[in-house]
Amino acid sequence: MPSIDAHTTLCGIIGNPVTHSLSPAIHNAGYAAQGLNYVYLAFEVEDVAVVLEGMRAMPNFRGLSVTIPHKQTVIPLLDELTPIAEKVGSVNTITREADGRLVGHSTDGLGTLRAFSESDISLEGKRVLFLGTGGAVRAVAFAFADDGGVAGITLLGRTPANVSALADDLKDKTECSIETGNLSADLEEAIATHDVIVQGTPIGMAPEREGESPVPTELLKPEHVVFDMVYKPLRTKLIQDAEAKGCKVILGTEMLLHQATLQYECWTGETAPVDAMRDALSRNVI
Repeated sequence: MPSIDAHTTLCGIIGNPVTHSLSPAIHNAGYAAQGLNYVYLAFEVEDVAVVLEGMRAMPNFRGLSVTIPHKQTVIPLLDELTPIAEKVGSVNTITREADGRLVGHSTDGLGTLRAFSESDISLEGKRVLFLGTGGAVRAVAFAFADDGGVAGITLLGRTPANVSALADDLKDKTECSIETGNLSADLEEAIATHDVIVQGTPIGMAPEREGESPVPTELLKPEHVVFDMVYKPLRTKLIQDAEAKGCKVILGTEMLLHQATLQYECWTGETAPVDAMRDALSRNVI
């Protein structure tokens, strides 16, 4: 990585907490691989308004990743949202334009689309089953509904109000066919009638729920594509079960990687060095 000097471009991540973030390792590995005079730092922030005012005033402050709890609170402080960010209703990326305008993006869903594409898995005409209704599921569901070419989406969750709220939003803002159900009662039938399974619950996450899976092994078929958003452990029980059944799988780290590669490209104007960024991520996931 070039030495930091008066010409270094600053990017970073804001949230509270952020000490666990893998983003600095991912982004800085990319800058080093391409010899860019950029640096990416983590900032634990409570008052986002002050940070964004500072960002406007600093021409060499190019971009911010945004994480919990600020993904919604930053929105009224921005000048513009991309269409997908407006639909999702949250922002994970801010770009400072040359004129000082701050533009909010949502790259979680689009990054997941890129992960599928990089794995040579087409979503065209596929029926997609989402387990869970949280923020990451919301972002990915909107991207799939708008840009994935999917035949339809089914949402399964434990809280009917949350399922209905997301389903209604998708129906209002996209042309995609949306169905809903209960994560326990409707799981078996839904697995049998869908091509792609997107696991977006905490089930399987280390340490509390490691070794668990929301999908009984016997329901998986070789023709299924399984994507688990959980990336600690790297290979969850669901991923291990799916691999054993001959399913195509996408690891949760690929979503994390490609939301970052899209940020990288937005801020630098360069094609992201995916291999270098993936290697850095792999070294830092425990």
